Amino acid sequence: MSSKIYCNAQFLPKPGKETELFKTLQSLEPNTLREDGCIEYRVTRQIPSPFANGTSYPIVFQEVWRDLSSFEAHCQRTEIQHFFQTYCLAEDGLAEKWNVCIYSDEPEDYDAPNITNCR
Repeated sequence: MSSKIYCNAQFLPKPGKETELFKTLQSLEPNTLREDGCIEYRVTRQIPSPFANGTSYPIVFQEVWRDLSSFEAHCQRTEIQHFFQTYCLAEDGLAEKWNVCIYSDEPEDYDAPNITNCR
C-alpha cells in the first residue's frame, strides 16, 4: 500500500508582494529537501497558457512526502511555523490568502495486498 502524501500549498500574495513571497518560499526549499521523508518540494509560479487557463492562486508548492508522519513532522519544524506566523498570519505579512491541502493516490476502499501473509 502506498503511503505517499501529496500536498498542494497555494499562496495569494498581497498586492505588489508576489516576487518577495516567491523568493521567501524558495528559501524554504533547501532545508526541506534535506528532510528524510521529503521526496519532492518545489515552489512554482503560475504562467499564462491558452491550454491551462484555470483559476488558482499564483504561487503553489508541489510537495510529495513519504508518509503522513513525515508531512506532519515537516509542518511542525520551527522554520515552517515561523514562515506561517511571519508571512501569512502577521498583519504585515506577504500572503493575503493561502490554502494547504493533502492528498493520497489510493482509492478510499483500496484492497492492498497484505505482504506479511505472503510466503
